Amino acid sequence: MRRVLLVALGSALALGCPSAYQRTYDREMQHLEAGASAERAQDEAAHAEASRYAAVVYFATGSATLTADGERELRWFVGKMQPYPQAMILVQGFADSTGAEGTNQQLSENRAVSVKDYLVAQGIAGARVVAQAFGTGSPAASNVSAKGRRDNRRVEVTVR
Repeated sequence: MRRVLLVALGSALALGCPSAYQRTYDREMQHLEAGASAERAQDEAAHAEASRYAAVVYFATGSATLTADGERELRWFVGKMQPYPQAMILVQGFADSTGAEGTNQQLSENRAVSVKDYLVAQGIAGARVVAQAFGTGSPAASNVSAKGRRDNRRVEVTVR
């Protein structure tokens, strides 16, 4: 009987007060959680900083070939992205309303791929770059004027 009473009392004490092991474990978990929280905050700040940068590249009618101005714009963008090696980059291609919709969809895709390939050739990891094509959807300007059509033959490069 005395043995049962001692076991019960020992169990009650063990359950009632945490062990040194448990306190050490709890402190270590708090330390790790604080570190993870600080790392998330740092990543969010870096993403916000990288998101300030964008590039727009324009193309000739019916072309997906980068111009000298387009290459210069993309080199500038790549330079701005160097401090942010984790930033994901979104490349969105568009076309004006000249020509058939199917042709314009393919052309906008070719433009986006052309820009993505250039970014990768400049040292940005291909896994960080997502290319999308929108054809004549989401025009930047009216397709009525030559300037409007020029503004619609574009690729927008942003940080996502």
